[in-house]
Amino acid sequence: MEGLERFLGEHPLFAGLPRPFLALAAGCARNAAFQTDDYIFHSDDPADWIHLIRHGRAALEIAVPGRGAVVFKTIGEGDVVGLTWLLPPYRWGYDARAAEPTRTLALDARCLRDKCEADHDLGYEVLKRFLGVLVQRLHAARLQMLDVYGRRR
Repeated sequence: MEGLERFLGEHPLFAGLPRPFLALAAGCARNAAFQTDDYIFHSDDPADWIHLIRHGRAALEIAVPGRGAVVFKTIGEGDVVGLTWLLPPYRWGYDARAAEPTRTLALDARCLRDKCEADHDLGYEVLKRFLGVLVQRLHAARLQMLDVYGRRR
């Protein structure tokens, strides 16, 4: 494997994906770089790119009235920035900011959606992988809520 296809296959999200699927997905990929405090995307922007973090960290933030931006999760190498690219209305629900110099493998969301629609086997593999990330984040949010609010009896 060469270039972007190799990087995609090395990322935990796509590790083990059959080579023909990697080649299809790599056709939607490009390298991206962000400096500390650069925004990767803003809340309510179109969900045009999925970012697989290769190096660095990203802070996921929400705007809280009277408090400004509040980081609700920091993610790093091997993680994914952006999950709402899969479902309409294809818009981000939070901000993502580089917490340090960060390099990503950026996937064109429309390109990947179109390839998944054309090849349902690819679509199923991609959906399973992104759904796994979503479930992990939901579980982490539950634990965070327990930590903040404690157990009620």
